[in-house]
Amino acid sequence: MQAKGYDNQYADGFQVLHPGKTMVGRAFTVQFMPMREDVDGVVQAKSKAATGKHLHNQTAIDMLQPGDVLVVDLFGKKVNGTMVGDKLFFYVNQATHSGGLVVDGSVRDLDGISEIAMPAYFRAVDPTPIGQVMLTGINVPIRIGGVTVMPGDLVVGDREGVYFVPPQFVKEVLDKADETHIHDEWTKKKFAEGKYKSSEIYGSPSDPKLQQEYKEYLQKRLDEIHKQRGEK
Repeated sequence: MQAKGYDNQYADGFQVLHPGKTMVGRAFTVQFMPMREDVDGVVQAKSKAATGKHLHNQTAIDMLQPGDVLVVDLFGKKVNGTMVGDKLFFYVNQATHSGGLVVDGSVRDLDGISEIAMPAYFRAVDPTPIGQVMLTGINVPIRIGGVTVMPGDLVVGDREGVYFVPPQFVKEVLDKADETHIHDEWTKKKFAEGKYKSSEIYGSPSDPKLQQEYKEYLQKRLDEIHKQRGEK
């Protein structure tokens, strides 16, 4: 992404619920702000008139679809910044088919949440319920750390942090990720043979025969991956 001028697509510093589990899905964004009674009063009145219901965290949660990753801007709030506990976390897991959760805020009921296989990233854990905040946007641009996240972004999380990929670059990024993985795979394979110095293999082999070997290996593995995905 940086090669395309997108320098602010990665956020880290989270507590990671399941470090060995990769998260991949579509961003469903939710924005909260600190409570301001006059603003919240107007917003709640409009919601009540339009839908018969007040706005709260479950308003957004009930809109989730399979493949969504719930991405929540709670401005780093710990106390009363708890987007979900274990019951709502379970609901998110069911609604998104284990899509995932990213919250710049907190969660509660960590023991219960830990038993659910869905990936999740959060700043803190706190026993208090969500409060002293107002829901100001659903599927709007939000900020997570130093990233502007748009609804529909591809969200990819690993044990280090979370990437937010604009939809127009998804195929290109995934193709590049495949090539990087195959290169790492081939490099380790050659190291395991014990016949080469590291500089002869990594980052790119200098021997024309090894270059040709890698080129053929890359194409073979790409063909296998595309076949597994049902791509032509």
